[in-house]
Amino acid sequence: MRLLCIGDVCGQNGCEKIRAELPRLKREENIDVVIINGENSADTNGVTPYSADYLFACGADVITGGNHSFRNSQIVPYLDSNPFILRPHNLSDAEGGSGYCLLDKGRYSVAVINLSGVIYLDKLKTQNPFVCADELIEKAKTDGANIIVVDFHAEATSEKRALGFYLDGKVSVVFGTHTHIQTADNKILPQGTGYITDLGMTGPEDSVLGVKKEIIINRLKLNDMSKFELADGKATLNGCIFEIDEKTGKTLNTKRVLI
Repeated sequence: MRLLCIGDVCGQNGCEKIRAELPRLKREENIDVVIINGENSADTNGVTPYSADYLFACGADVITGGNHSFRNSQIVPYLDSNPFILRPHNLSDAEGGSGYCLLDKGRYSVAVINLSGVIYLDKLKTQNPFVCADELIEKAKTDGANIIVVDFHAEATSEKRALGFYLDGKVSVVFGTHTHIQTADNKILPQGTGYITDLGMTGPEDSVLGVKKEIIINRLKLNDMSKFELADGKATLNGCIFEIDEKTGKTLNTKRVLI
């Protein structure tokens, strides 16, 4: 099977890029399953039922989250009603939802796990992601999942790489999200797990991580704490394609996506 994972979608600009590119990309790359990190998909930051529905309508099978998953309170009942929109499972003070789902594709099943890192995200109350990963992998095996995919929403590249190596051979794919910068290290780890440290961002190219660059420059240079505003203009789509053996669950090939 061929899995497309798309990096953090930023606001309406990013959502529109998904709508413009995803149908063609799925067709040309023979994509079977699409996972999109949508935790920044609302223009007000976070995710809303509207932005989630938009991404599902564009072709997402699963939407994963991160540290902004609960920025908009209206998402809480949506998380409880739709099993295919996730938030990091190891958030100990989460208000609802889950970081695990099982996608039944007939001849195979895909378990998707969403976890949060700990390093530099100390404002979040989190359980240990390594321990939580072990627990959810056992659940996925009990549920009969042929393929297990992990979105690790974390700041530090060291933490992402460590979890990747820790889960090598236990899961099919580990991909990182959160930093909005695509890393050039997509690979197959020694025991057959597909890996990339960060998928990157889907949103305004002429920006600093999706935010108007002038705001970030003034914040860093002048300590001007003005409210963040999402940039607009030409958008980019970042992600990675993983070709996975349906029987063994091992990754056979990886290909970065940059549009």
